[in-house]
Amino acid sequence: MAGSRTYIRFDWLMIFMYIALVIMGWINIYSASLSDTAKGFWDFDQIYARQFMFIGFSILLIIFLLAIESKFYEKFASVFYIISLVSLLGLFVFGKNISGATSWYAFGSFSLQPSEFAKAATALALAKYVSDIQTNMQELKHQIAAFIIIALPAILIVPQPDPGSALIYAAFVFPLYREGLHGVYLLLGLFGVMLFVSTLAFGAVWVAVAIVLIGSIIFFRNRKKRPSIIKYVLIAAGCIAFAFSVSYIFNNMFEQRHRDRFNIVLGKEVDARGIGYNTHQSEIAIANGGWLGKGWTQGTQTKGNFVPEQHTDYIFSTVGEEWGFVGSMVVVLLFVGLILRIIFKAEKQKSQFGRVYGYSVAAILFFHFFVNVGMVLGIFPTVGIPLPFFSYGGSALWGFTILLFIFVKLDGANYHYS
Repeated sequence: MAGSRTYIRFDWLMIFMYIALVIMGWINIYSASLSDTAKGFWDFDQIYARQFMFIGFSILLIIFLLAIESKFYEKFASVFYIISLVSLLGLFVFGKNISGATSWYAFGSFSLQPSEFAKAATALALAKYVSDIQTNMQELKHQIAAFIIIALPAILIVPQPDPGSALIYAAFVFPLYREGLHGVYLLLGLFGVMLFVSTLAFGAVWVAVAIVLIGSIIFFRNRKKRPSIIKYVLIAAGCIAFAFSVSYIFNNMFEQRHRDRFNIVLGKEVDARGIGYNTHQSEIAIANGGWLGKGWTQGTQTKGNFVPEQHTDYIFSTVGEEWGFVGSMVVVLLFVGLILRIIFKAEKQKSQFGRVYGYSVAAILFFHFFVNVGMVLGIFPTVGIPLPFFSYGGSALWGFTILLFIFVKLDGANYHYS
């Protein structure tokens, strides 16, 4: 009866939203990859057939994840993390180069991308560390240790090169913020991004002038409080130094394709036939959809294969064209509902481990969703971040499935052990 009780305590709303997203994802992958050369539904040379197989394996994976004792995930969190780091290191020796990135292990015709699984391992390791120290994240030594846990996999992913996947690790700041990390880190991160983008858009000299003017205005408005001029000078100098370093970082740490994508979003380059082709065609596809869309498999941009790799990072453009604004909003609401549900359940956890892990899951899904949709709409540069449960690929689907259903298990056990 105890096993039965645990089973019925699983959060079926989360599971339902997962199933809905996966099914809708496959329906759109089918449309985006439909080919006249297909020999039948089970022709595994076709992308939609392979994705169907990946979904079938995901069901087995879910059964396995839910069958494991929940304490197992906490007990062996460090082991999973070390294995993920070793798998990322191994790519430099045994990795296969696909589309300019050495991010996969090849097993015959099948490829596996370890960075998709490293996110769940990092979430477990971070939750384990925070729960073990039994304190908030306001002590510097704990902050440094937590940031090292987050940074190690990201550092190994960047040189593959896969900056998009590495960028996702910034999401782990949010669960740390929930556990007491000072909000100044979030503000500094946001300010750093704004300063970086502003420098690319307007140049370091104009940004430096703006920093001096803003700093002067703030200083004179607070002069009655006798602020320390040295403090203001040091902050301004640090910001200006960062602004003048942006050009070096941008030209030496980013590849040309990444620089081009940033320049297109910033309006510096208009290249509808070259590096900006994907985004341009994606915007056309979404605009074609109107309110109700052109109908399943009826999208002209989709059927004409105008959007390269539409079944992967640009799958949301298929949703926009064939299901319109209404269909797109259904997808958006499902993602928002799932993320909010995870946060709600995370707050209900009786263990700090479960709460930190839950917030990590929500943050990762939000980051993927927000950046991917922004990328497809042309708001953000193309950085190769898949849409969870939607984009084609076994590694991505399995990585997100593992990430979510470990939390489903932890949440179910939260009631079982009450």
